[in-house]
Amino acid sequence: MTKNTVTITDNRNGNKVDLEILDPTIGSSTIDIRQLHNKLGLFTYDPGFQATASCKSDITYIDGDKGILLYRGYPIEQLAEQSNYLETSYLLMYGHLPSHVEYYDFVGMIKQHTMVHEGVKHFFNGFHHDAHPMAIMVGVVGALSAFYHDSLDINNARHREISAHRLLAKMPTIAAYSHRRAHGLPLPYPRNDLDFIENFMYMMFSVPSEEFKVDPAAVRAMRLIFILHADHEQNASTSTVRLASSSGANPFACISAGIASLWGPAHGGANEAVIRMLEEIKNPDEIPKYIERAKDKNDDYRLMGFGHRIYKNYDPRAKIIREACNDLLNVLDSSNQPLFETARQLEKIALEDEYFLERNLYPNVDFYSGIILKALDMPLNMFTVIFAMARTAGWISQWLEMMEDKEQRIGRPRQIYTGAKVRDYVDLSKR
Repeated sequence: MTKNTVTITDNRNGNKVDLEILDPTIGSSTIDIRQLHNKLGLFTYDPGFQATASCKSDITYIDGDKGILLYRGYPIEQLAEQSNYLETSYLLMYGHLPSHVEYYDFVGMIKQHTMVHEGVKHFFNGFHHDAHPMAIMVGVVGALSAFYHDSLDINNARHREISAHRLLAKMPTIAAYSHRRAHGLPLPYPRNDLDFIENFMYMMFSVPSEEFKVDPAAVRAMRLIFILHADHEQNASTSTVRLASSSGANPFACISAGIASLWGPAHGGANEAVIRMLEEIKNPDEIPKYIERAKDKNDDYRLMGFGHRIYKNYDPRAKIIREACNDLLNVLDSSNQPLFETARQLEKIALEDEYFLERNLYPNVDFYSGIILKALDMPLNMFTVIFAMARTAGWISQWLEMMEDKEQRIGRPRQIYTGAKVRDYVDLSKR
C-alpha cells in the first residue's frame, strides 16, 4: 500500500524529502518529520509545541473547535453523568471500562494503599507552618521513592502497576495533610469505609471532637471536578511527566515534576484566579466597569475563567459543571453569598454580551470549579492541589503508556542558536 506523503523542497538548493503523513483515529493528520534533519539538515521551529505531536496516545482526544473531550473514546458528558472518579481512573489506566469484578478489585487495591508510611508524616513537621501546600506536595510526592523503593523497576510491568496504585491512593492523604499541617490540625488516618471523594473530604475537614458528615451535594460537585480534570491530553504538566519519565526517572519523581509544572499560574492556578477576580469586583454593581476594562484594548485587564486556549467554542466540561455549581449554591447557606451573586451576574452578562459571544469567551471549567471549591470552604491555596489530585489519574496513565511505547526516546528538543559566533579567548590581563 502506498504511503501518503508530503514533499518538502529546500528552495535554496533544490533538495527534496518525502515525509510520511500519519493519520490518527480521529483528528488532524500529522507529518512525520523524523527524517527532515537527516535528509535536508533542517529542524523545525515551534515555540510551545503548538503544532507538534510529541507522542502517540490512546488515552484522551480533544477537538477544540467542536468542544469535544473523550477519555478512551467515551464522551466526557457520559462519564460525568454515569461514572465515578475511580472507575474513570481505571478506564484511563487500563483502556477499558472495568467489569464488576475488575472494578471492586481495583477499588479494594486503592484502599489498601491510602495510608502513607509513618516516616512520611515527619516531612510535614519539617515544613514551615505557612508553606504553600503545592510546595509540600512537590516535596513529599518526590520523597515517596525513598519509602516505596521495593517497586521502582520501571521495566517491570507489575512494579509500574503497584507504583501507579500507590500514587493514586496516597495523593488525597498527602493533599489533606498539607492543609492540616498549616492549620495545626492532627493528621487523621484514611477511612476506607468511605469512597474516594468522601474520604478526602473527611481527611480535610474532620476534627476528633465531632462527628463528621459530608454533604451529598458537596460530594457530587467534587466528584465532577475530579472526573472533568482527570486528563486533558498533552498539556504542560502531562508533557512534563512524559519528559521526566523519558530519562528513566522513577514514577514518584515524574509525578512530582508534573505537580511542579501544574503549580504555574498559567496552568493550574486559573480557578484560584477566578475567585481573586470576584473578590476584586466585590459587588455586582461594579461588573459593568470591569467588563469595559476587559474590552478596552489599551487596558491589560482580563476577566479570569472565560475562553480557553484549546476550546475555540464552548468548554464541554463547563457545560457539565455549571449545573452542579448552581445546585450546590442553591443548597448552601454560605457567608460567601455576595461573592456567588457576583459570579452569577458576571456569567449572565458574559453569556448575553455580543463582545464575548463573537469571541467565544464563554465561562470555562475554571470559572465554575473555582466557585464550587470556594463554596465548599476550600482554602484558595488548596485549589491547585485538588487539580493535582484529580490529574494524577491522567499523569499515571500517560506514564504507563509511555513506558510501553517502543518509539519513545529521551526528550531532547532542539533550538535555534542566536548567540555569538566562534570567538577567541582573551587573557584577563589583556581585557
